[in-house]
Amino acid sequence: MVLDRAARCAYHVCNMPDRNSLGQNLLGQFEQTVLAAILSLGKDAYGVTIHTRVVELSAPRAVTRGAVYATLDRLEDKGLVVSWLSEPSKERGGRARRYYRLEKSGEQALRESAQAAKRLYDTLARSWKGLAWKTPR
Repeated sequence: MVLDRAARCAYHVCNMPDRNSLGQNLLGQFEQTVLAAILSLGKDAYGVTIHTRVVELSAPRAVTRGAVYATLDRLEDKGLVVSWLSEPSKERGGRARRYYRLEKSGEQALRESAQAAKRLYDTLARSWKGLAWKTPR
């Protein structure tokens, strides 16, 4: 217990559990957006299309390709997505494309994030006596 002399109160300080005890399914908002983009693109999920979808989902915020690629690497390190290279193509100057898909753990993490977002939305709707936002067309 720590005493906050300025506020004249005591509060508990605890350590966050390490990553292994929390599981690796805790996602940041941008990671959720990238996973949602991959899910929505299905078999057409590769770098450029993922970036394009993330830009759509993140509007009006700007999103760089570098931010998307760094997040894809992090999600792959966490075991939430898997990637593979396509065959090189003449249209791409003999270069291959890197495709991505969600692993089961990625789908589960995204589902848990969506459920948490729904609980948050429901709480705000009750507290604010309803929420109304316009769906973009």
